[in-house]
Amino acid sequence: MSILSATEREPLLRQYEEGSRRLRAAWDAVPTEARQWRPGPGKWSAHEVVVHCADSEANAALRLRYVVTEKEPLIVAYDQEAWAREHDYHAHPVELALAVVDAVRAHTAALARRLPEAAWARVGRHTESGAYSACDWLRSYSLHVENHARQIERNVEAWKAAGGRG
Repeated sequence: MSILSATEREPLLRQYEEGSRRLRAAWDAVPTEARQWRPGPGKWSAHEVVVHCADSEANAALRLRYVVTEKEPLIVAYDQEAWAREHDYHAHPVELALAVVDAVRAHTAALARRLPEAAWARVGRHTESGAYSACDWLRSYSLHVENHARQIERNVEAWKAAGGRG
């Protein structure tokens, strides 16, 4: 766990800010008939990926706030597979999920841009990974939605390879 300088944080903050647009672009490129197609057992559809991103981003927004604000913050892990299953992600409206990602990312990016330097050195404890700083948060969530946008693109490629049309 190392503290990132302002110069090191800047590209990660930009990537975080762009994540919402990147996710929407990936989703918009998915043919309608491929949106709930799963590439294999235990794999998520593009629809499920988008809904997961909404839930994850809502958690992420709070994680940053806990780390930079609370005394001895505890960051609680969650079972993303159980959330997808128990919350029936296919039944959830994708447009609402995309709106959550848009709003939460914009709101949290504005906060992250205003954080004083000392906040980036704050550390909490994650229930699975141990020490967890604001910089750890930024490293993780700057890539999170980008990684899932790529997952959606791979789903489309797999769907086409499996005989889908696009």
